[in-house]
Amino acid sequence: MAQIYIAFVDTPGFFAGLIRRTIKQKYIHVVLGLDPYLEEAYSIGRRHPSIPLIAGFEKEDKRKILQAFPDADYMVCSIECTAEQKDFIEQELREAMRRRFRYHYAVLGLPFILLNRPFYQKNHYTCSSYIAKLLEEAGVCKWEKHFSLVTPKDFFEYKDKQKIFEGSLQELTDAVSKAPELKRVPLFHLVRPAFAGTAYMKLGYRYIRNLRKRGDRL
Repeated sequence: MAQIYIAFVDTPGFFAGLIRRTIKQKYIHVVLGLDPYLEEAYSIGRRHPSIPLIAGFEKEDKRKILQAFPDADYMVCSIECTAEQKDFIEQELREAMRRRFRYHYAVLGLPFILLNRPFYQKNHYTCSSYIAKLLEEAGVCKWEKHFSLVTPKDFFEYKDKQKIFEGSLQELTDAVSKAPELKRVPLFHLVRPAFAGTAYMKLGYRYIRNLRKRGDRL
């Protein structure tokens, strides 16, 4: 089986606060990643982390986000899928990235979410509705509502996921930059069960050291 990764993001800000109060949970943004370190991850969100009013389809840049939101918290979860499903998702994401300026944030759809009424404007999505639609088309997830009504809370409550990291974005970024070998080690080798924050780094470094002592190649 292959895996895809859903990252839940908690960032400060006025609009983030409104969304947080509406869905009543800490994490108000979701990102779809192809690897557990979010080196290749995409979402419908801010084109520039510090400018909330310009949004569309973008590849996530953890380091730029960290500069704009040094106190951001992340939770990363894995979802199992077949290799064929992941290939389909990867192709769709990269095609969307190629045409990213055709995608926009579904501002008009927000009131319909509150009213629980499906609403879709071509190429306009929220962060969660885009991922919900793509995962349903890939056959990975099946929602009991129209994709336009799926919120980060639905992903948070999705049962067939496993938490593999929860902590600050600074911790996640530092862990990879300080030990670049981690990028070549599947995350499920580092953690059983889910880890959080600095526990991930300690366990990851220990795993790397053990490999080096045995002379194994990463």
